[in-house]
Amino acid sequence: MGSLFRSEEVCLAQLFLQSASAYSCISELGERGLLEFRDLNPKVSPFQRRFVGEVRRCEEMEKTFTFLQQELRGAGRLPGPCAESPRAPAAREALRVQEQSEQLAQELREVSRNRASLRGRLRDLRQYLHVLREGQRFTSLPAPLGSPPRPRALSEREPILDPSLHQHLERKINFVTGVIHPWRVTAFERLLWRACRGYLVASFVEMPEPMEDPATGENITWVIFLISYWGEQIGQKIRKISDCFHCQVYPYPESEASRTDTITGLQGQIQELSVVLEETEQYLAQVLDKVALALPAWRVQVQKMKAIYLILNQCSFDVTEKCLIAEVWCPVQDLTQVQDALRQGSYQSGSSVECFVQRVPTSESPPTLIRTNKFTAGFQSIVDAYGVANYQEVNPAPYAIITFPFIFAIMFGDVGHGLLMFLFALWMVLYEDSPRLRQGANEIWLMFFEGRYLILLMGAFSVYTGFIYNECFSKATVIFPSAWSVAAMANHSSWSSAYLATHPSLTLDPNVTGVFRGPYPFGIDPIWSLATNHLNFLNSFKMKMSVVLGIVHMGFGIVLGVFNHLHFQQRHRLVLEFLPEMIFLLALFGYLVFLIFYKWIKFSAANSRVAPSILIHFIDMFLFTSNADNLPLYPGQVPVQTVLVVLALVSVPILLLGTPLYQWCRQRAPRMPVATGEQEPLLEGQEAGNSVNATKEDVESGGHSSDAKHLDFAEIFMHQAIHTIEYCLGCVSNTASYLRLWALSLAHAQLSEVLWTMVMRNGFVGLSYVGGVVLVPVFAAFAVLTVAILLVMEGLSAFLHALRLHWVEFQNKFYVGAGYKLCPFAFAPDTWE
Repeated sequence: MGSLFRSEEVCLAQLFLQSASAYSCISELGERGLLEFRDLNPKVSPFQRRFVGEVRRCEEMEKTFTFLQQELRGAGRLPGPCAESPRAPAAREALRVQEQSEQLAQELREVSRNRASLRGRLRDLRQYLHVLREGQRFTSLPAPLGSPPRPRALSEREPILDPSLHQHLERKINFVTGVIHPWRVTAFERLLWRACRGYLVASFVEMPEPMEDPATGENITWVIFLISYWGEQIGQKIRKISDCFHCQVYPYPESEASRTDTITGLQGQIQELSVVLEETEQYLAQVLDKVALALPAWRVQVQKMKAIYLILNQCSFDVTEKCLIAEVWCPVQDLTQVQDALRQGSYQSGSSVECFVQRVPTSESPPTLIRTNKFTAGFQSIVDAYGVANYQEVNPAPYAIITFPFIFAIMFGDVGHGLLMFLFALWMVLYEDSPRLRQGANEIWLMFFEGRYLILLMGAFSVYTGFIYNECFSKATVIFPSAWSVAAMANHSSWSSAYLATHPSLTLDPNVTGVFRGPYPFGIDPIWSLATNHLNFLNSFKMKMSVVLGIVHMGFGIVLGVFNHLHFQQRHRLVLEFLPEMIFLLALFGYLVFLIFYKWIKFSAANSRVAPSILIHFIDMFLFTSNADNLPLYPGQVPVQTVLVVLALVSVPILLLGTPLYQWCRQRAPRMPVATGEQEPLLEGQEAGNSVNATKEDVESGGHSSDAKHLDFAEIFMHQAIHTIEYCLGCVSNTASYLRLWALSLAHAQLSEVLWTMVMRNGFVGLSYVGGVVLVPVFAAFAVLTVAILLVMEGLSAFLHALRLHWVEFQNKFYVGAGYKLCPFAFAPDTWE
């Protein structure tokens, strides 16, 4: 069988790698993604392994790359994706990458440090310039000499120094100027006033332009302060308070000429620093361009290099320490590719001795490998969510491709809703190569996108079942003419005008000639959507359909177990397990399906009133009685039912005791003596002995303890007892569980009908005189509610119930799901797709 129906054959193999070519060989194997490596040094600390130095060197380079990436992000740049995946670097190339990356990192550190220094110096000069300009305005003379005197008003903008006061002042006036953060101005001013007791004059004004805050990197509008005081002690207090508030204090020249010269000098320095800073920014941009160009490829190369050395740390050396030995799980069909990869790696390294691979027998269960593509990956993930298949166990995924969408569609059957779902999935399939769809950040969207083919089939099957139910947004469609005739009923009845006036609902009798002309060509007759008893009719139909499909589904699961028994050479299970399970299921519930179809075929409209109840017959079958009021369906029904119940009861002890007794008798059977008189070899011990990491105790004991036989028999009997109880009770509960198909189908149809009646029907009936313009918001509300409730919520509910039916009712009949996946060493994340 193909790998989709059963996992591929996987073998344990040993790789013999020359020390000089081991790196190249592992690199080539990683590019192809064929093998899963096993750790042959499980008890050795990671810090004591052979290639720990190389791993640390890769980690140091990754730290350098992280610094470079942070610098790129700080500059508002993002390194682009690597166009093509580069191969793992050789030793010389790795040294070159390390030297170049460290050189670029050192250049970035120096340039960034110089830029930060230049920015800080330029910021200080600009702040100093603004401080001097504002101070010049505060302390300048009020008017030219010879101007007429004018009355003075108290204002912060008036000059502090009055020439007429200089003659009367005995003490010299000093100044403290600087800038302060705007959030600290109020507390700074309050503390100055309390500490200096008013022996100062403080003025505050906002800076004309915002500047960067070195602590946060944000642009803020600083506040310039100018404080005049008398006395040296007051000046010391002011400077200490300014230091406490992290103020930037600048010297303030005493004379106006000095201040003018200082302003002129500051302007020249600012101009020179701006030119130097612009050149520094250009050089930094050039360095960042080099980093953005080389960083993606370097990161991929170093990640591959680190992965290779981590794999080499899992290998063991031979006695001469010239050859590395690795143990791998390998698909059998890929052994030739593995040998070709080893040959290619040896050639690339220039080694004269080729590396080779050798199969190793083992008693361990190999990992499971099931290759998928973009279509089957969604269905396989549903199965793997329950449990990974055991090695070469029957895979339920190919059958779920049909059964899962069909069971979903039974609960979601509606032509309109299914068509919307189908078109949505078709859009995702047609544009599946679009990077915008593949690289979405929304996890829920990615989940929908990965299951686009599953949603496509679910929508297509929902359209099919919707035609069977004859429902399109809860309304029936007349594809073929109805098989019921109202005119024929009116011609053969005594319906008068008075009768029609008093009876709003009329009954069509199929026994009247011409009223019912046979079954509808496909699906449900649309006339049932007008009938008052359409729910009774649909409930009976969907309930029986659910039971029939459920029993067929479970029986198909039991039949799939036959392929497991034949493949694993367990033919005794065909008689001791498969046969009792089929007899139990068919004798009881298969007979129920027979009664449903037999009643449908035998009874028609003419004799439907005397049709017996199947439920009463099924209850009497277990009680070994008959009911005189419930007529038999066919002659000899009671003896047949008695035989079927007895067969079902007899199959239970066979299912319970058959396999344990067979295993017990097989263990007690005498073994054939060895011809040479030597002790009979233990096959499992030999297989374990061929493995590099097998212990001495494993070889001597053959993988079994002294009382393994007793433990095995007890475990077999306990496992079989649990299986028997679970199967017998599960046949009853699982059959009832399939009635959820009927319940959810009914709920979906009723919700759709309620939504149509409450929204669209009221829009058509109540707004008929207004015009079609008002129907636009009505239809918009109907569309939103349809998508939100019927497509999303009801679709998710039907999906979960279909998932449960496959996991619990179907897969537990043949599927164990206790295996583990083959995780190949591969550089590409989608190697197996």
